[in-house]
Amino acid sequence: MEKKKIAVVLSGCGVMDGSEIHEAVTAMLAIEQQGGIYHCFAPEGEQRAVMNHATKQPANEIRRMPAEAARIARGDISLLSSFKTGDYDAILFPGGMGAVLNLCDFAYRGKDCSVHPDVECAVKEMHAAGKPIVALCIAPVLIARILSGVTVTIGNDSETCLAIKAMGGTPEICSAAQVCIDRENKIISTPCYMLDKSLKEVAQSTSNAVRDLMDMLK
Repeated sequence: MEKKKIAVVLSGCGVMDGSEIHEAVTAMLAIEQQGGIYHCFAPEGEQRAVMNHATKQPANEIRRMPAEAARIARGDISLLSSFKTGDYDAILFPGGMGAVLNLCDFAYRGKDCSVHPDVECAVKEMHAAGKPIVALCIAPVLIARILSGVTVTIGNDSETCLAIKAMGGTPEICSAAQVCIDRENKIISTPCYMLDKSLKEVAQSTSNAVRDLMDMLK
């Protein structure tokens, strides 16, 4: 049986300004463990912020999303502009602040945020093709901004839930490791570090989400 191919979209490297590393890596591991294969993508462009993760303070540096995301992908990464819907069975977005700083500007503008054009194109094309979209942690707000009327979870944060409603989405309250499945739109989301407290818990969340993805792809 041919393995399912999952595109993983990264936004940098590190929870404070890019992709959350634990979420990204455990999701990629779950894909392989559950019989799939993955390839990483990142949009071209500079990060909107660069943080010193040791001091938790802004760093006076310029970093580009593909170069930073390549750290997680061990160099095997493509620009999102080259993404072709027909080559993949699903697309997955880890969380981390990069999802709401770099892939969109929700961190600054909330419900009125704009989305990186390559991200918007990839999500809309996958949705139009009837292919599943997985969003972890805070990344579901990105999907809610692009696709009208979807049901997603970010856990139970009331302010973010209100923003999802304002964007036309339906927030579903979930506890840690629970998965929200919008079967009509083929959207799978789980809170991860919005609620999880440890790497072990995040690994369970991402494994559950990938499990439900693989079931959807059968």
